[in-house]
Amino acid sequence: MKKVKTIPNPDLFVQSNNKQGWNQPENRRHGFHNTYRLFRRGLMSRAKEIVMLEAKLDQKLEEAILFSGLCNLPSFSALVIAENGVILHQSAAKDFDPGLPHSIQSISKMFIHLIYGQLIATGLIDPKKIVSYYLPQVGSAYASATVQDVLDMNVTNDFSENYDDPLADCYREEEALGWRIPSLDAQEPTLEEFVISLTGQNLENPTDFARYKSANTDILTVIAAQKINLFEAIEQITDAAGFEGALYCSISSDLLPAFSGGISLSARDLARFGLLLARTKNKSNHQIYGKNTSFTVNSVHRSAPKIFGREGQRYSNHLMTNGYWIGHAGYGGQFLMVDIEKSRSIAFLSVLENSSGYDETYMAEVIKKLEKLLIL
Repeated sequence: MKKVKTIPNPDLFVQSNNKQGWNQPENRRHGFHNTYRLFRRGLMSRAKEIVMLEAKLDQKLEEAILFSGLCNLPSFSALVIAENGVILHQSAAKDFDPGLPHSIQSISKMFIHLIYGQLIATGLIDPKKIVSYYLPQVGSAYASATVQDVLDMNVTNDFSENYDDPLADCYREEEALGWRIPSLDAQEPTLEEFVISLTGQNLENPTDFARYKSANTDILTVIAAQKINLFEAIEQITDAAGFEGALYCSISSDLLPAFSGGISLSARDLARFGLLLARTKNKSNHQIYGKNTSFTVNSVHRSAPKIFGREGQRYSNHLMTNGYWIGHAGYGGQFLMVDIEKSRSIAFLSVLENSSGYDETYMAEVIKKLEKLLIL
């Protein structure tokens, strides 16, 4: 019998600059617009009922958006601004649409924020306990760290997330999450195997600044999976947000959701997710997720590590805040910003096509422009 010919999957196989096919600079835009069908494995969730958003454009806001130049950036994919059940603005690049799924990368971490709000409210997790209490097999990177410190990105260990370093640990993490395949003679690690293998010495953060590490989200995911069914949690959040389209999430080989950056949503549904977060503050006839009625609000005002290079911003309970808005950035150029007081949600999606896929100066400018749109 003639041998079947095979080739490594070009989307997932590592190529130049230690990046897989879909994340090569020349492929990244297509990749971010299609990660929901490019990752190795994944799940999909649809809402039973859609939260309706009426289009009611705001002329003053339209003028401010035009002045900001956000929608003219070469990297731009989509922008949606929603408030109290109304879409005030929606736009997209010529090659995209606000209703199409787009990788939201690390904005996915805000799902862990919601889930831990529920776990803590129901007494399933005590944030003051150390990680090894819930995960005895964990390695030295997290064993003595408290759950609260992990939620706040306040742990010092050896995990590296430098996208300019081809040997950084974040690339091994991508193998565990199914975003790339290892060399053909290497075994694909599970997410739990990856996180318990990480090392560290003195885990106490000696600075006032957050030590941002996506592995923190991974360890929180492994712990949460021992307490609840995370697929059910995703479905419950989907229903509470009332997404019109599908939520897509990549999963590891041990069937854990990639909350560190594996979710894809449309810009409109990302705005809906922001409105869900706002409903934890404001009474509404729409659903909220679980019993998380104070966790999000408290996250805005509590003391938490500062974010380096971003004046006034802190990292609190797995979200970013300046004491006024909450939100999160995503690798490649995404940002969700939510004013929970007046229930305004801004979903901005873009794709940076530079070598590393990240640019802190770019993100800082995007955040400043979104802040101006938030207060109009």
